[in-house]
Amino acid sequence: MLISQLIEQDARETPDCIKQQLIENESVAAELGERLRELSPKFILMVGRGSSDHAGVFGKYLIEIEMSTPVVAAAPSVKTVYSCELNLAGSAVILISQSGKASDILSQAEMAKKQGALCIALVNDEASPLVQLADVILPLKSGQEQALVATKSYLATLSALLQLVAHWKNDSELISDVNKLPTMLANTASESAQLKPSTFKAVKSLVVMGRGFGYALAREVALKLKQVCVIQAEAYSSEEFLHGSEALIADGLHIISLDLKDESKKSHDQQVCEFKLRGANVSHMTPTSRYIPNRIAPLTLLLRFYIDIALIAAAKECDLVPEVELSKAS
Repeated sequence: MLISQLIEQDARETPDCIKQQLIENESVAAELGERLRELSPKFILMVGRGSSDHAGVFGKYLIEIEMSTPVVAAAPSVKTVYSCELNLAGSAVILISQSGKASDILSQAEMAKKQGALCIALVNDEASPLVQLADVILPLKSGQEQALVATKSYLATLSALLQLVAHWKNDSELISDVNKLPTMLANTASESAQLKPSTFKAVKSLVVMGRGFGYALAREVALKLKQVCVIQAEAYSSEEFLHGSEALIADGLHIISLDLKDESKKSHDQQVCEFKLRGANVSHMTPTSRYIPNRIAPLTLLLRFYIDIALIAAAKECDLVPEVELSKAS
């Protein structure tokens, strides 16, 4: 089976995986939420590499918006290369890893334990060394990914973060929204493609652009375009792109705009409209026209992208096995 077919297969399995994940992790998430309310952490340290790091950016927006708790991204080399210990007193550390075996992620877990931080692991391999180090485990339950690139596990990480924050906030409406996620994902998987393979057949470079949660997704979308379609793709916040990088538009830049319908919509749409007026070629991805709660909508957009990218890879004849070590190590 071709890589593009395996990616699509993995993506279409995601709604059922997340349905089971949310059911099996409900009690753990509820207990962890209570523990976080009691701790009231001064900040969250988010740890991950590759796609797991991109999931952490989604987690940063989610936690800061819903909980008003600062989230900082770990720089693992501070410990592994420079041998420095961070003062993590009064904090919680969220470690995201599919394999649970990456040495720099394990080093961060060891440091967190030594410093007395609450150590939370979102991990797919429940027999991994990371499970032994963490105080609390939220298993991803995504199973094996046949294509060897993170699709199911990435979306399962986002759903785990959503479930964690919903219970931390003890917000019945948000908990209800999260529980709707499998149905919303299944609906999205049955819809028409949003990115046309013919548009990207000759494209060698592009920018992926979003705002807020859309920017968090843009980082993952850009990585997958590089990894699967051999397109040089860079992620930007639509606001940040205005600060110097807009000069690229003069060359007829191609942009994929991730158009969420949440609080960021107005400013993002204005900026993308300006880029179009300057000559950018823009392809749009958006959640469906049906009502989807704002916090789970990004996951539906990303699932649609994973299915669409399989079609783009086939059209570009990029069905050789990609470099898989990045995803395996994350």
